[in-house]
Order: sequence, then structure tokens, then C-alpha cells
Amino acid sequence: MLFGLRVLDGLQSGSAVRNTCAAVLLSLSMLALLRPLGLRAFSMAAESYVSGTHSAAFVTCPNEQVARDLARGLVEKKLAACVNIVPKITSVYEWQGKIEEDSEVLLVINTRSCVNGGSSSMSCRSVHPYEVAEVISLPIDQGNPPYLKWLGEAVPE
Repeated sequence: MLFGLRVLDGLQSGSAVRNTCAAVLLSLSMLALLRPLGLRAFSMAAESYVSGTHSAAFVTCPNEQVARDLARGLVEKKLAACVNIVPKITSVYEWQGKIEEDSEVLLVINTRSCVNGGSSSMSCRSVHPYEVAEVISLPIDQGNPPYLKWLGEAVPE
């Protein structure tokens, strides 16, 4: 930018031309910086989302292989758009009168709420090795609109 102003110093038409050229140079440089931000803000504001249309479900698994098999099955059957596998969690719980502590793997399942209440939950429970599988769901109140749009397209109603 300093170079541009030194070039402008050489103009002989006076300060009005110099000021106009400086404003144009400044505007062009700001446009290059602000354009991506403006496009992102517009894309986020242009989308509408009904709270609770999608949900995030949580399922614990005894090991990574069970977690991968469940995750792949849900995505292949279009019951989930994305399943995150979180390794090495520790669960502390009461089971049959005793306090238990186990190493587990957590699935975070992104899906439609209407699917999660039925098909994806039944699919998890039917192949899950636990006697009582943890399959819980929370509605998504808000999120990145392009991601939520993709999620809706990936998981049909």
C-alpha cells in the first residue's frame, strides 16, 4: 500500500486526484479482504432452519470395531449423514447393584430427528452387543446452515 501512495505523490493533477486514487486503491484492497466474510455471512443468514429438525444421537460401544461397524451401517442405510467416532472414553455407571468403570468408544450420530426416533435407534439396538445399549438423542437447536442443509439432503425423511 505504501508503494501505491508513493506513486500517487508523483501525480501532478493535485490532491483531489491523489485522494480519489488512494480511495480506489484502499477500496480494492478492502474488497479482497471483506468479500469472503460477506459471502459466508450471507450464506449463513440466507438459510432457514426449524429448530429440532435434526438431532445428535449418542451411542457408546465396547470397542472401535463395533463402533465402526455401527457407524458405517447407519451411513450406508442413509439413517445418518455423519457419525463421529470418539475413542477412549471412560464410562462410570451402576449396573446390577455395582459401580462399574469401562473403557468405551462414543458415537456421535448426526441425523434427522424423525429418523433418529425410529429407524436409526432400532438399527443400533438390533446389532449392538450390550444388553442395554445407550442410545440417546438431543435435538439440534441451531448450527451452520450449509451443514444442516447437507445433513437434510444426506438423510431423506
